[in-house]
Amino acid sequence: MRRGRPGALPRAGGTPPATAVGSSAQARGAVGEPRTLTSVGGGGGSDPVEVSRLWHITLSVSGAEAPLAEVRRALEQLAHDHPFLLTSRYAHDHAEIRYWEEARDLHDAAAVALRLWGEHRSTARLPPWEIVGLEVIDRETYHHRIAEGYGPLPATPVGVHPF
Repeated sequence: MRRGRPGALPRAGGTPPATAVGSSAQARGAVGEPRTLTSVGGGGGSDPVEVSRLWHITLSVSGAEAPLAEVRRALEQLAHDHPFLLTSRYAHDHAEIRYWEEARDLHDAAAVALRLWGEHRSTARLPPWEIVGLEVIDRETYHHRIAEGYGPLPATPVGVHPF
């Protein structure tokens, strides 16, 4: 099962593609239109190419206290329902979920991440907590932080663990 925004094409290779960052309406496309990147000087066709990238997501939730056993069971069910979860840490009144998401851009990755808790609340019987934090970073930034010795530590051990 591949995660990502509907219509996004899978990306070949192991490194994120180089993309230009800009804010022009032409680069973004009109509201409701899919965003595309066009090869410049690539020789050949002028067909736009949609590009997916990997984004490291850290979602923090918090709320009223809940029994630890129920929180753990709910997070394990979420990991089963959403197999791309790397690790979850939890306590009586908060949890942190970390995983990789495939999306075209940061906005798409953040939108999917912000829906995760609510969309799985009933099926996984998650506590009625609210999202209190979200970090979305690209793969290059994640690996740079790890190499420099700061930022989120690699998600080891993978799974659901208490804080």
